[in-house]
Amino acid sequence: MNLLTVSLAYLRSRLLGTALVLTLLALGVATITLLMLVTTQLEERMQRDARGIDLVAGAKGSPLQIILSAIYHLDVPTGNIPLAQANEIAKHRMVKKAIPLALGDSYQGFRIVGTHHDYPAHYGAQLAGGVLWQKPMEAVLGAEVAAKSGLALGATFSGAHGLGAAGAEHGDAPYQVVGVLAPSGSVLDRIVLTGIESVWFVHDEAHGLADNYRPDPSEREITALLIEYASPLAAAMLPRYINNNSELQSASPAYETARLFSIVGVGVDVLRGFALVLILGAGLSVFVALYHALEERRYDLAIMRTLGASARRVMALLLCEGLLLAGIGTLFGIALGHVLTAALGVALRQAQQVAVTGWIFLPQELWLAALALAVGILAALVPAWRAYRTDIAATLAAG
Repeated sequence: MNLLTVSLAYLRSRLLGTALVLTLLALGVATITLLMLVTTQLEERMQRDARGIDLVAGAKGSPLQIILSAIYHLDVPTGNIPLAQANEIAKHRMVKKAIPLALGDSYQGFRIVGTHHDYPAHYGAQLAGGVLWQKPMEAVLGAEVAAKSGLALGATFSGAHGLGAAGAEHGDAPYQVVGVLAPSGSVLDRIVLTGIESVWFVHDEAHGLADNYRPDPSEREITALLIEYASPLAAAMLPRYINNNSELQSASPAYETARLFSIVGVGVDVLRGFALVLILGAGLSVFVALYHALEERRYDLAIMRTLGASARRVMALLLCEGLLLAGIGTLFGIALGHVLTAALGVALRQAQQVAVTGWIFLPQELWLAALALAVGILAALVPAWRAYRTDIAATLAAG
């Protein structure tokens, strides 16, 4: 007797019940798979984007908003800060490196970031073509920006006021593309880089000041300052110094991202708990299905025993059916989870947000598969044991 063949034949004969069990199990496994893939990739991406940045100085406001806008470019800034005070902090003895950022405009929803060459160097960026900007109104495109906009080296474009796609264009101050970055898997992929002077020039032009207005450098403003500590002692002293001795506010990427994930983690835990309920519900369905199957097939199983099948063989048959249900449901669930993650990644890329992919495999998925299979086996144990203990003579006599 081939256990696999007999088990598959029985499951096909009860197609509706089998489909219900598989659906419940697949949905539970798919939900947990989706959560694992998304949260793991987001955490890795956020850690990679914040690596080497110990502190961000921005305008007074929400520290989390400062981090999201200055490091991840996912939120609007809290405002601008005086360049003179930013330069003073950059020269502080506890600061090893300070990278200024000037925000305010965008192109087709991609943010235009005024900065120094230290910024792409911080992420180890490589040029796919062209050079880095050397003078005002020269721009370097991130890989994703270049791919979606279709702009090539030598092309010109005008930024739009604001950080969304609906702002008024600065048509009198076009940028020229002088370089395109190779994909880096960092925040650089989805931004446009230029010099800080370009951002100042565009806004002077927008206010009719470009030709006859040359403000003192002390009047200039930037949006944020990305800081790397010179020593561990700076972590205790520099944030307090910035908050108490300037118009700026300090924000710690490590602390704020941990707080963000703790907030998001509540919702993730709820969804994960719901998925576990689905898996346990599927296990209960397996138990009910096999238990009822045992009652319906008691006479058939007794006949199998008289034809030479041992009690252990009959027990193995029920266990095989439970394992098949769990195995097929787990495979469908993991595949569905990856497909849903890939679909979510497409939606996020279209919204120009942090992208995820469904085409990776995590080691944790093996533990998830083991859990689902264990649920199937445990659900089949009681029916299988009852089949093992079946009284052949009494069953045949009862018909």
